[in-house]
Amino acid sequence: MNFWEKVTGSDMTKEMKNFESRAKNLPADYQAAWEKINFNIWQYSDFTGRNLMPILDGVLGLLEETAADGQSVQEVLGDDIKGFCSALAGEEGVKSYRDKWREQLNNNIAKKLGK
Repeated sequence: MNFWEKVTGSDMTKEMKNFESRAKNLPADYQAAWEKINFNIWQYSDFTGRNLMPILDGVLGLLEETAADGQSVQEVLGDDIKGFCSALAGEEGVKSYRDKWREQLNNNIAKKLGK
């Protein structure tokens, strides 16, 4: 990845298009689950979203493998996709932008109070 790709985000656009083309090969229920995951996981993103690319790649790989094995989406992800995304991001140690801002605010207040 060169500087220009990093600044414009074109590398991520290419990667997301690759993910979407891979997801189109999945069964319909898996595609629906992928869309829900893709919608819910972005709240755990940093400013650029680059921290989520390996996570999304891993999730899509999991969906591809389990679809090939003939398992249902419910067996793999359960009923709570939002909770799945939260657990996934939490296990990876991903901080959301809200967490970072909260930490920064707490540090600033602690400095002002002299602690």
